Amino acid sequence: MTYCVGVKLNSGLVFMSDTRTNAGVDNVSVFRKMFFWDVPGDRSITILTAGNLATTQTTIGLLHERTKAPGARSPSILRAETMFQVAQIVGRTLREVIAEYKAHGHDGSADFTASLIVGGQIAGAEPTLFLVYPEGNFIEASDDTPFLQIGETKYGRPILVRVYEPDMTFADTVKLLMVSFDSTIKANLSVGLPLDLAIYEAGTLDRPTRRRIVESDREYRAISDGWADALRVAFKQLPDVVLDDT
Repeated sequence: MTYCVGVKLNSGLVFMSDTRTNAGVDNVSVFRKMFFWDVPGDRSITILTAGNLATTQTTIGLLHERTKAPGARSPSILRAETMFQVAQIVGRTLREVIAEYKAHGHDGSADFTASLIVGGQIAGAEPTLFLVYPEGNFIEASDDTPFLQIGETKYGRPILVRVYEPDMTFADTVKLLMVSFDSTIKANLSVGLPLDLAIYEAGTLDRPTRRRIVESDREYRAISDGWADALRVAFKQLPDVVLDDT
């Protein structure tokens, strides 16, 4: 399992993903789940992955190959005219990979599914986010659904719902995501550090600013410890519950 989030702000997009993969408690590895494509001045595309590792790596590999191979191997996400078309290409590629695994005698009990978050901007349009499902269909982020999650979503969602605002600064959004991921990591062993962070500023049309957050990261540790302390203080300040002994 994994946990990935894409957030849409008035000022741009913020992405965060963990790096843990596991095939049992004694087989835990680190794999990157955040990938980038860009043509400076024309487009910036970021994809986050969750699900079967072979499926996601093959899908990302095909998307990369089709940006570099001869024209006959298109469609390429670097030639798509809109982010909607990018999401369509990604969805078709994911669906093809899953169908191919299932059609070539792989164990029918295995789960080859995966889901992706696709975000970015192409010149002439606004930044946007899409959540791509294993079937290849997708939804787009909106004012009502401004952040998208994949993987182990339930533990980190409450803080996002309560705190998110579209005019948040990048710094506050990163802080919010750190709390969301810290809550998930503490509740689920299948999600873990390091975390990958990317910040895309609207209109720059270039690769996002990137950062890897490791266990010893002082800001992450301070936010994790501070959030735990703040929760304890807030809990103690809640009104008492009166229990009726009768």
